[in-house]
Amino acid sequence: MSVFSLDGKIAVVTGAGKGLGLSMAEGLAEAGADIVAVTRREAPDTEARVRAQGREFRRIEGDLSRPETMEALAAGAQAFFGRIDILVNNAGITPVHSAEEYPPEDLDLVFDVNVKSLFRLTQAVGAGMLRRGSGKIINICSIQSYLGGVSVSAYAASKHAVAGITRALANEWGPRGINVNGIAPGFMVTDNTALLRGQPGVTEALAARVPLRRWGLGEDMKGPVVFLASDASRFVNGHLLVVDGGYIND
Repeated sequence: MSVFSLDGKIAVVTGAGKGLGLSMAEGLAEAGADIVAVTRREAPDTEARVRAQGREFRRIEGDLSRPETMEALAAGAQAFFGRIDILVNNAGITPVHSAEEYPPEDLDLVFDVNVKSLFRLTQAVGAGMLRRGSGKIINICSIQSYLGGVSVSAYAASKHAVAGITRALANEWGPRGINVNGIAPGFMVTDNTALLRGQPGVTEALAARVPLRRWGLGEDMKGPVVFLASDASRFVNGHLLVVDGGYIND
């Protein structure tokens, strides 16, 4: 099972202060990685869980609504340990509006956070990986990378874009030693789905459409992210690993 070990690896996780990002940071630490968390606020829970695994934890403040700052953010993250072996682009936002009333400012914000900052941070971190000829990049996509959703048109469009970035970079950077893959979560219990889950009957109705008959939890992301970050996935490139309990196959 040594191919799943991340001992000695350095992982950057955006949006690691809560939700799926926190769980993935913890999972990577459990596998042996030291963690750099990119968050807008302090992340005491993430730090405690990472340090409980005996791993190093560093936090860097980052506002992903400002794509132009990603190069400096990457340099700051790399300064902690001297290199970055794994990048998990997790941070994202999901404003809910009907398509005909979608505010232009929210459209811009969704693409700034979910697409532009992801791309520019990946460029900046990827430069070091390309120099070394090795690295793992994991983009958190969504089942909306395959579907259209309802009242989340900008989010769905952004996640289609992230899927495209994942496949394009896999083609360009794979020959240079970097694996680029994505994870496409389904309906997960996170802050982003709180509004949806607060609607009467919706939680139960959606769970009934999932063959596993439940919503996903943060813990369900640990195995997939460790797999894609480790040597166990060394021949996996340009793939979107769907983690949805079978929802899109139903």
